[in-house]
Amino acid sequence: MWSIGIYKGDSPYRLSPAAAVPNLTAVNVIDAPAWFVADPFMVGASPWLMFFEVWNLESKKGEIGLATSDNGLDWVYQQIVLKEPFHLSYPYVFEWQNEYYMIPETLGANAVCLYRADDFPTRWSLVKKLIEGQCADPSIVHFADLWWLFICSRPYQHDTLRLYFAEELTGPWHEHRKGPIIENDPCRARPAGRILTLEGKLIRFAQDCVPLYGTRVRAFDIIELTTTDYGEVENLASPILHPGGTGWNALGMHHVDAHRQADGSWLACVDGFSG
Repeated sequence: MWSIGIYKGDSPYRLSPAAAVPNLTAVNVIDAPAWFVADPFMVGASPWLMFFEVWNLESKKGEIGLATSDNGLDWVYQQIVLKEPFHLSYPYVFEWQNEYYMIPETLGANAVCLYRADDFPTRWSLVKKLIEGQCADPSIVHFADLWWLFICSRPYQHDTLRLYFAEELTGPWHEHRKGPIIENDPCRARPAGRILTLEGKLIRFAQDCVPLYGTRVRAFDIIELTTTDYGEVENLASPILHPGGTGWNALGMHHVDAHRQADGSWLACVDGFSG
């Protein structure tokens, strides 16, 4: 169903396959009977580390897998690094003050859960539940001396986006006064990967779930972000990822994590749905 590819480009708005795709599939998973892999997030560069959802056919839930690459193109699966009694996906990994953290989707916990690496990248433990409730694809960014957290609060309708902010990573977290910042719009409410900071501004990626969940990825430039106001506009290049019609991404693409390279180019991990 879902598999993972590596794209590149001269901008996070203009990406195309960097090599033969897909680069990771369920077949590569060696320590679990996997149905699919999806929702990739990368960190590092020497080597690259990729965290992603592995749907385990035995446990009937998502677990977090790890793959590594010396060049960002050729990936070797390593192992499952996080599993819980409930489903895990969307392993949003980031570094802060010389430590690595992960905020995966944890709908079964009925909360947004913050994990910290005890022994990076293979051992993780729960630090704190940040926000209570059904929160799909939580996406965090540190900007203007505050933490900002975007979540889809209607995970099965994909049509509502809420925004929270905090002075410290562990909170307390406060919902934005404009919340929900998007309602009744499955074309742009559900997050679709890492929020980027580019030239002092933020780029938010969103799943277009029309006509089906995870059909394509749209890009929105955040033009105002304060504790009292929020504004965004869709970039003219959007959508930046869309179904290919045939092959590994025939029916949809719903995730992107783009990283700027030393030469100014961009390398991104994405996923695609073939049916």
